[in-house]
Amino acid sequence: MENRIAILSVIIDDLSSSEAVNSLLHEYNSIIVGRMGIPYRERGVSVIAVVVDADTDTISAVTGKLGKIPGVSVKSAVSKNK
Repeated sequence: MENRIAILSVIIDDLSSSEAVNSLLHEYNSIIVGRMGIPYRERGVSVIAVVVDADTDTISAVTGKLGKIPGVSVKSAVSKNK
């Protein structure tokens, strides 16, 4: 399966879930190209953009696992070409 570039947009509404998110991202550190996190203190949330380079099954797996963490919303945009 071919690798794709994707961006994962993660919003953490429940800041107590931050440790679980960071732990999961650490598990997938081999596919992470870059990451930017923004604590939006006025709204009490954190926003993370993660650029990954992986096959679509792996991208779906990490997105699904992130989405199962309580208080976390995630969406992905995947490139059409490799």
